Parts: sequence; C-alpha cells; structure tokens
Amino acid sequence: MGRKALVAALLVVLAGCGGGHPTGIPKGFDDVDPTEWHGRNKPSNYDIHGIDASRFQGAIDFDEAARGGVGFAFLKATEGGDFADPMFQTNREAARRAGVPVGAYHFYYYCRTAQEQAQWFIDHVPAEPGDLPPVLDMEWNGYSPSCRLRPPPETVRSEAKIFLDMLTAHYGRKPIIYTSIDFWEENEMWKLGDYHFWLRAVAGHPADVYGGHHRWTFWQYTGTGRAPGVDGPVDLNTFNGSSRQWRKWLEAHAQ
Repeated sequence: MGRKALVAALLVVLAGCGGGHPTGIPKGFDDVDPTEWHGRNKPSNYDIHGIDASRFQGAIDFDEAARGGVGFAFLKATEGGDFADPMFQTNREAARRAGVPVGAYHFYYYCRTAQEQAQWFIDHVPAEPGDLPPVLDMEWNGYSPSCRLRPPPETVRSEAKIFLDMLTAHYGRKPIIYTSIDFWEENEMWKLGDYHFWLRAVAGHPADVYGGHHRWTFWQYTGTGRAPGVDGPVDLNTFNGSSRQWRKWLEAHAQ
C-alpha cells in the first residue's frame, strides 16, 4: 500500500473510533481529532465552509469537493522569497473549473524583506476574475531550519503593511490577513486596521479565544478535518455570515 493510501486508510479507522459524526462539524465534513463543539458558537452553525490546502494535500478533486459542500478554497502559492508551492496552479485551475471560489496565500518568512516577498507572490499569482482576495499568512515559523527570527511587534506590523500595500496596488483589493492567537496577541495585529481577518482557533470560537479583538471574516476551526475531494487531513474554515451575506461578500471582494 502506498503512503497516500495508507494515510487515508488510517484516517478512516481513526474517524470510526469516535462513535459517530463529531459534534459541531458540518454535515458532509468530518474531523479525525475533533474539538467537542457545543452551544451557540460551533462551526456547524455557519452556512459556508471551505478548505485551505498546500502541496501536502496533493491533487484535489474539486468537482467532488463542490458537490460535497466545499464553498471556497485558499491555496498556498508562495513562501518567503524563493519557494512556490508545486500544487498551486494545478489545484487553482481545478477549483476554477469546478466553480469553487479560490484564493492564494503567502506564508511570510522573517529573513526576507517584505518587498521581496510581495514581488515573489505577485510573480506567481495571476489576477483573475472571480478570485478571492490574496492572503498574507503571518505566524511564527519556528520549524524553519534556517530562520528563527522574531522581530519586535512594530517591525512585524510595518513589514506587513509594506507587503499589504504592494498587493493592494497590484490586485486592486485589500488582502486578507491570516494569523494565530499567539501571533495576534504578541504583535497586536489588530493595529493594522481595516482588513479582513482570517483567524485560527481550533479549541474555541474566535469571540472567546481572541477576546475583545475578535473581528473576523474567516475562521479556521480545525487542522485535522476531512472534506470531500481531499485525500487525508485538511484545514477546515467557515465564513462569518449567512449564505446571502457570502454572496454579497463575493460580489464586493472577488475580482
């Protein structure tokens, strides 16, 4: 059995050990290591759900994903100033053919200038009608073997602003900012101002995890999800609004 098939088989076994569909996970999706969501603030209370993926998910069957309820996808395009995800174009084209709104994200690297990284992203991500806004993913990259820098908050935000401004000028829309709770708090990311935020919170709702600064447009609620059309685990996300609000948001923010 190949590695990909083995991983998929193990995930099926693990999912079957949970005694049914995980509480709070929307129908059509699953989670192999779920948080037990309860009450008003659980993912299944939202209408629109999507995925974010990179080369680790391989080729995604977006026709199956669209039929199964995947409402959007963010795909990793670039990292730092010299890495381009080898599955980005393949999965991006597949998503567009299937009618799944798709966007690209850049994983920020603290040993490159913001100008270099923004240009690297621009060089690899075309501006196409209907695409979601570009995403700046800022979190600590502590697993990097070559860059362990942790600049002070003022530097983080000033570099982020350079990157964001370059992408706004090129694509004609403000990018989305993705981050995690530790990075958000340490760098006071809300001070960047009027941007759409995509927040990671896998053990609690953003309104609880991010305290008084919980303004968000997208919420990543698990990193161990299962979604139609995807082999193996994938991040699951939801949009902060109804189906009607999603359509309006796309009209306003998709190219």
